[in-house]
Amino acid sequence: MAERPKKKTEVRAWQRMLSGRRLDLLDPSPFDIEIEDIAHGLARVARWNGQTIGEHAFSVAQHSVVVEEIAAHIKPGLDPKWRLAALLHDASEYVIGDMISPFKAALGSGYKDFEARLEAAIHVRYGLPPKTPQTIKTLIKKADKACAFFEATQLAGFNEKESLGIFGSPPPGYSLVIEPQPASIAQARYLERYQVLAKAVGLLPADDAWHTE
Repeated sequence: MAERPKKKTEVRAWQRMLSGRRLDLLDPSPFDIEIEDIAHGLARVARWNGQTIGEHAFSVAQHSVVVEEIAAHIKPGLDPKWRLAALLHDASEYVIGDMISPFKAALGSGYKDFEARLEAAIHVRYGLPPKTPQTIKTLIKKADKACAFFEATQLAGFNEKESLGIFGSPPPGYSLVIEPQPASIAQARYLERYQVLAKAVGLLPADDAWHTE
C-alpha cells in the first residue's frame, strides 16, 4: 500500500508585535506597522552588535534621533518630511535587527531586497515615498556615517585615524558626546521626536507647541 504524501509544514512568515499587529515579513503591509512597535524594537536593538563600552548599549533608536539631528545640521531648513525620513532610516531594524555592514555584504541581494520591501511599507505608512530620492538618501547616509564616526571613537574602541578612514570626517561645526541611554528613555525620546515631525508634516494634529529644532 502506497504511503500518503506528507503534508508540507507551513513556515510562519509573520511576527506578532506588542501592539497586537501581525507583520508578514515576506509581504509587509503598511497597515500592520505602528510607530510604537518601531520605537520599542529599535530601543532594544544594539548598535555594533553590543560591542560598546558602558552600562547600556547604544541603541538604534538613539542613533536614529542623532542622525536626524545631523542631517538637519548639514542641510539647514531641511523639510520636516525628509527629517522624518532620517529618523526612520533604520526603522526596518525593529524587525530584522542591526546587522553590521560586512555581514550585510555577505548576505547579498536577498537581504537587500527584503530590507527594501520592509522600508517601502514603513515609508508608505508614514506618508513618505516608497523609495527615498537619491539626494535625500545621500544626505542621510552622510549623517549616518558622521554618527558612526562618533560611535566608533567614543564607544566601539576605534581610534580617530581608523574611524576617519572608514567613516570620513564629521560635518564642520558639529560635535557630539555620546551617553548611551536606557531602553525606556531611548524609546520615549524616539517617540517624542516622531510626534514633533509627524505634526509638522500633517500626520498628527498640529498644536501651537511643535517645532522642528
